[in-house]
Amino acid sequence: MQYPLLPLRGVLVFPGLVVPLEIGRERSVRALEKAWETEHRLVFASQRDPRDDEPNAEDLFPVGVVCEIKQVVKLPDGTWKAVVYGERRVRIDAFADEKEYFLCDVEPLEEIPAPENEETEASMRSIIHLYEQYLKLGRKMPGDATLSISTDEPGRLCDAVASNLEIKIEERQEVLETLDVEERLMLVHRILTRQIDLLELERKIHSRVRRQMEKTQKEYYLREQIKAIQRELGEHEDPAGEADEWRKKIEQAKLPKEAQEKALREVDRLEHMPQMSAEAVVVRTYLEWLTSLPWEIETEDSLELKDAQRILDEDHYGLKKVKDRILDYLAVRALQPEIKGPILCLVGPPGVGKTSLGRSVARALGRKFVRISLGGVRDEAEVRGHRRTYVGALPGRIIQGMRQAGSKNPVFLLDEVDKMAQDFRGDPSAALLEVLDPSQNAAFSDHYIELPFDLSHVLFITTANLAQQIPQPLLDRMETITIPGYTEDEKVQIATRHLLARQMAEHGLKPQDLELGRGVLESVVQGYTREAGVRSLERQIAALCRKAARRKIAGRGPLHVTPKSLEKALGPRHFHGHTLRHDDEVGVATALYWTEVGGDAMPIEVTVVPGKGNLVLTGKLGEVMRESAQAGYTYVRSRRGELGIGEEFPDHVDVHIHVPEGATPKEGPSAGITMATALASALSGRAVRADLAMTGEITLRGRVLPIGGLKEKTLAAHRLGVRTLIVPQENARDLEDLPQKVRHSMDFVLVENMDQVLETALKPAPAS
Repeated sequence: MQYPLLPLRGVLVFPGLVVPLEIGRERSVRALEKAWETEHRLVFASQRDPRDDEPNAEDLFPVGVVCEIKQVVKLPDGTWKAVVYGERRVRIDAFADEKEYFLCDVEPLEEIPAPENEETEASMRSIIHLYEQYLKLGRKMPGDATLSISTDEPGRLCDAVASNLEIKIEERQEVLETLDVEERLMLVHRILTRQIDLLELERKIHSRVRRQMEKTQKEYYLREQIKAIQRELGEHEDPAGEADEWRKKIEQAKLPKEAQEKALREVDRLEHMPQMSAEAVVVRTYLEWLTSLPWEIETEDSLELKDAQRILDEDHYGLKKVKDRILDYLAVRALQPEIKGPILCLVGPPGVGKTSLGRSVARALGRKFVRISLGGVRDEAEVRGHRRTYVGALPGRIIQGMRQAGSKNPVFLLDEVDKMAQDFRGDPSAALLEVLDPSQNAAFSDHYIELPFDLSHVLFITTANLAQQIPQPLLDRMETITIPGYTEDEKVQIATRHLLARQMAEHGLKPQDLELGRGVLESVVQGYTREAGVRSLERQIAALCRKAARRKIAGRGPLHVTPKSLEKALGPRHFHGHTLRHDDEVGVATALYWTEVGGDAMPIEVTVVPGKGNLVLTGKLGEVMRESAQAGYTYVRSRRGELGIGEEFPDHVDVHIHVPEGATPKEGPSAGITMATALASALSGRAVRADLAMTGEITLRGRVLPIGGLKEKTLAAHRLGVRTLIVPQENARDLEDLPQKVRHSMDFVLVENMDQVLETALKPAPAS
């Protein structure tokens, strides 16, 4: 005979019993539906391991029960509830199909009846007596538990009792597989006797624990009475224990004189307090903080410049200016060990390595490293701590970081210092003034500790995306180092030296599992990233590693990626070509702009149509950018004759200036000369060079004023393939900060007025 089979977890159905079941697994539901549609017959077999969600044939016991399905109901949560009646035991011989649901061939098993004699009747009575004793020992059973064993059949009695006992599934299966009813009676008798012994032992243990708890409560009550009597008599508990331990800790901690005196006074106070009072808990916590801070513990600096240079070069590619500053500090430290730690502020877009650079500095110096994030902090107590009078008071993050470091001279990274805020709870940036001021932080005072703590040996490094958002008094105490971003070649080097190996290790790959052909990383940089940092680049490398891991698990060998197969692995390229424009156009000029995530470029479009002399500005421009457009318009109008503009301007034409990506707000004066150039081009009919970009502020008389963020803008132009860049003359000094390869691959035209800009940017007028 062949029936669908449904595996059970932790449950077993016996013949002759009606059992409700909840069914939720997909395979089980399909088996139930198949049985309900055909003969209403289904084989139930228990799993050996209830935790297995997808059991195989070998995971099931070989003996099960054929059951008749009496009722099936689908519940609102998607599961099914079925009421089944066990008919007979069967042996599962073979599984015919295991795809949609289990289908098995079964062999009916016949019981060997017990002899109808007095011994059998005595065994049945003994089992009923033991079962009633089992119920009296406190087990909560279903209401019909006693009714279900009211039977004169020995085999059915054993099945009913075994189904109501709290025993392991293996023991129930043993009862099910015992076909000799006489042996089954003996087996159930043994199981019942053992369960009763266990229940009696549980009751004894429960009684013993209850008596012990009553004794403990009584002792606590008596101790409290003794304390009350001692207080009335003016007597105190022996202070030698806890107070002496604290005095030893204070001596071992080697606190400064002022801190030691303060700690000993607190110990004297603790001696005269009840041990369980709330104030005593506060004093103990305070003493723990005092004795765990590194008042005099200091790690020895590694002052070998060659080793420091090697470590910095191993961890980061490029960043010459930052590395030179660290090596300068080490050199001075070697000559003057008592020099106070500098406060460096690394400013740059996300993903350029500001945070990881702090960790590398700590490794190069041989110091402990501590990092705290200040993004979103708006409570002064986060820096200075809370007063001890507050419930749950703790020191601020600075003191917590010093305790975490375990030394008084760690490298302390204050991340996202430009993202602090302020509200009614105070100004955390003002609290940082004392922390970062070398003339004050030798005696930093935390509200919780209430003692001066020396921070002058700490090397503070702060990071920020925007230096303009750092409060000026705080910025004045820091030495700012700008990290503008990376060129394409630098990104390829970083990916080759650091990112690829790190991602392969994180994805469990070996070097031979992922083979990148020559030029693949360069194609990834050019076609899938256009950022100042390398986070997006690392995400693309991680995507390649995931493809390689999937291929390795499937047993298809290593993944070999070439520039041609790159799109198959990562999808279509995000960026096609380098330049924003491929051809010289009339009325379109490329402007460079600065954002907190690096520099970028945008086209500025101008169209002239018949009208009444109106100037239309679109593209969600800010007030300053609108004023720059007005200034450029007035300049072009004043130079109409020199530019060869027709007499219909301005009275008989409307000029429309548009900056694409109208949903993005745009602000700043540096697009002034670009707007004026696009205007002059549109009105004179002279095309603007496509390989050229520009940045600079314009005045009404055509002067070109300096702008900020030139390095970020230049790197963005280099990424876009711009070959000529027009910049203000006064920004010539900023060109020295550019990477050497960028300086050599681009032509920089330094201008002082718009005449020079137009002479360089505009193509000659057409012959017509």
